[in-house]
Parts: sequence; C-alpha cells; structure tokens
Amino acid sequence: MNITFSKSEMPKTGALAILVASGENSSPSLKKLEKQSRGAITRALKAAKFTGAKGQILQIVSPAGTKLSRLVLFGVGKGSNLKALEIEKVGGQIASKLSKSGEKMVTVLVDVLEGADIGEAVIAAHVGYGALLKSYRFDKYKTKLKPAQKPSLTKIVIATSNATAARRLFAPLKQTSGGVFFTRDLVSEPANVLHPSEFAERVKSLKELGVKVEVLSEKKMADLGMGALLGVGQGSAQESKMAIMEWRGSANSKANPVAFIGKGVTFDTGGISIKPAAGMEMMKWDMGGAGAVSGLMQALAARKAKVNAVGVIGLVENMPSSTAQRPGDVVTSMSGQTIEVINTDAEGRLVLADALWYTQERYKPKIMIDLATLTGAILVSLASEYGGLFTPDDDLAEKLIASGEAEGEKLWRMPLGDAFDKMINSQIADMKNVGGRYGGSTTAAQFLQRFVNKVPWAHLDIAGMAWTDSELATVPKGGTGYGVRLLNRLVADYFED
Repeated sequence: MNITFSKSEMPKTGALAILVASGENSSPSLKKLEKQSRGAITRALKAAKFTGAKGQILQIVSPAGTKLSRLVLFGVGKGSNLKALEIEKVGGQIASKLSKSGEKMVTVLVDVLEGADIGEAVIAAHVGYGALLKSYRFDKYKTKLKPAQKPSLTKIVIATSNATAARRLFAPLKQTSGGVFFTRDLVSEPANVLHPSEFAERVKSLKELGVKVEVLSEKKMADLGMGALLGVGQGSAQESKMAIMEWRGSANSKANPVAFIGKGVTFDTGGISIKPAAGMEMMKWDMGGAGAVSGLMQALAARKAKVNAVGVIGLVENMPSSTAQRPGDVVTSMSGQTIEVINTDAEGRLVLADALWYTQERYKPKIMIDLATLTGAILVSLASEYGGLFTPDDDLAEKLIASGEAEGEKLWRMPLGDAFDKMINSQIADMKNVGGRYGGSTTAAQFLQRFVNKVPWAHLDIAGMAWTDSELATVPKGGTGYGVRLLNRLVADYFED
C-alpha cells in the first residue's frame, strides 16, 4: 500500500473518506459537503443515525451534488479522547472497507477535530500507519484468485493542513511496519519452505540494512556444548542452526548491547511425545518468537536506532524418527547443567536454554528478553488478550508493560517463585524439562531462569499472540507480528542514546 500526504484540499472526484468526531463542529469538510449536496448527505446521516460515535461507518455511493465516486465517513468518538492507537484502528477500517471496493485510490481528509488532545499531524500519521498495517496480505501461494478477490486499493492520500510534519512522523512508523511485515511473512510460511536453513538465509537479508549476521552450524554448536538445543533437532533431516544478528547504532559501538532471544522451532510435531493430529498444521508458527526478534532487528536497523542490539534465534525442527530424542534422555546444556527430558514436546525451553547462555556469555548484555510460543497453558490463563510476562525485575516489568500498552501489544505479569522452581527438580539430573500438570507456564519460565545469571531478564510467552484466526483492527488473519512494535517502543523509550 502506498501511503502519501498532501495539503488539505477537498478532492473533486474519486473516493473520499472523512474522519468525523461526535460533536457539532467536528468536521468542517463534512459541513461543506452537506451544503454542496443540498441536503442529501444530511438526510443520509439522519437515516443511518450517524453521529460520529466510535466505530460508526457510513458509506454513500455517488453522493448527490458531487462528482465523488463514494464518500465514506468514519466515526472516531469524542475528539478529547483520541489516542494514537484508536486512530490506527480507523486507518485499519479505511483500508479494510475500501480494499476490494473497486477504488484504486482514496483521499482521507483529516480535519482538526474539536478538542483533540493530539495534533492533526499525529492523527494523519497514525491513520496511515493503521491502514498500512491492515493492508498486509500473504497470498503468494494463491494461484487462482479472480480479479474481484484481489485488492483494488493501492494508494491512500491523507490530506492534512500539516503534511510535512505528518510525513516526518510517519517515516519511523513505516520503517517499523517493515519489521512487522518481515515477521508476519516468516510466521506465515509453511514449514516445508521455512526450515531452519531457509530461516537463517532470510535473516541474512538484514545485512543490506547494516546488520551483522552470523549463522552457527550444528558442528559449531556441538563444539560449544549446546546439547539442549541440538537434542531437539536430532530427529529431523533438517540441520539445526543458530542465527545471531548484531546492530551497532549507539555512539559507543563497543557499549554492551540489549539482547533479544527467540525460539525458532520451524515445525513442532512434539517429537516422540507427538501432538494430536487435529490442529498440528498450526505448528508452523512455533517459530513466532524467532520471527519477532528478526522483525525487531529489521525495524531497529531500518530506522537507524541509536542503540547496540543483538538478536539470537535458535532454529530447529522437532520431528519423530529413529534418531529423535526420547522421553527419559538426559542432555547437557552449554551451561554445563544437565536436563532430564520428560516430555519431548516441551522443546522450546531446551532451545532457549542454550541461546540464553550463549548470549550472556558472549555479549554481556544490559538486558535479555526472550520471546517464545512456549506453552498452551498461557492461553488457558490469558487467552489471546495478553502475552505472558515473567521476570524477577520490577523495573524491567514496568517498562515492558508500559511499552506494550503504548503499542497495543499488551502484557500481563505472571508469578515466579521458589515453590514453582522446586517442581522441575529431577531425581537423576540437575532439572527436568517439565513440572507437574499445573502452573505449566510458570514452571517453563522457572526452567529458563536457571540459565540466566545476574543479567536483568524477562521471558515473554506469546503462544496466544503470534497468530490470529480473527480479523483484528490493524492485523489480518494469520501471523500478527506481535512483539516487534512492543520491543521497538521499549528500545526507543528506554535504551537509545
């Protein structure tokens, strides 16, 4: 989708969208059109009971007294309550409503909304951001789409009195959307295409943005002692990989980085502890954490973030075969700690164990945040409304929650504690990879904490957030890109020079 900004003028032809707040003087542009139509638009407003309330949409095809092909009004509610996130939802509505309308372009008029707490340029930029995010499509494997099934809308022109400021504000948002789209693409790909080696190849594309990318082979990981990660992938014909992405954007290029670690299980059958057949096809997105870390690194590099950041992703495929890891096996992690594998379907934490240890040993980061589609138990607790946040660090928790609220990628802090930690003690090894039936998300987090020393650390369980089967305000069905916006905001607000 091509998003542009122009000076605020009423178009004479084509499609026109207007943001309308509830209130008598909410839209000067609409008032002009009402006069021009000699009462036709006013009658349509009354007939539809359109008041500008939040979420209301009124479409008028070929409005009388004008040469417009259509007029679409989008209610935003009280101007005094406007927030950037709400405006993005309106942008998403515009893209969704007009996507297959037959219109190739729409002009969006952004008037100064009465009593708005945010400026017109901010409104314009976030309308464009929401529309851009919603316009995403993953249809590369659809070969028989009819013209009516394809989007017709390719351009949105946002008309505002301060187009220059709107362009400036939109630029970093557009760059962030590139990271979101990169993540959505990765999460959406089928596992026969996006195996560990292919995933590693795709992150190499970030070199074009100035990101240093290194890929570790199985031999290199074996030399480093990564028995936990390698044990997960030993049943697959696909070689396991670890990809390391470095962005050095701080004025002090040698300063310790912030670090992000992602679980990248490109397909998870459950291994010998095999999953039920129903729904197993969805396990192509069990690499959502690694996808989010990759998209974040793209976003940081694209907007030239003034920070040193490293992304580390463990890439494996968990398959059952004659060489697969068995329940009851004991593996030795890079840390030297031994793990009794009770359930081979609790594999993501084994991947993260070595990735976390490697990251802190090599980079001595300021903070470490891991992301993983780790447990079904987090869905039982939080559904698809919040990502689960686990950390012993109150300050880091507050920053993450605030960043999530600002970007609409919400987190809910979950408990950690000694009682949970004891649940993963093993009779024959240093620990086992699962606890009992209850508290599964927390015992998984406790497992990870055993591979973190004194580095401020947080674990984000995003099993309910990486994919959606429903159309969301700025997210089509499929891979969501969850985590990119959240962590990009965290870096921008708290860790840049």
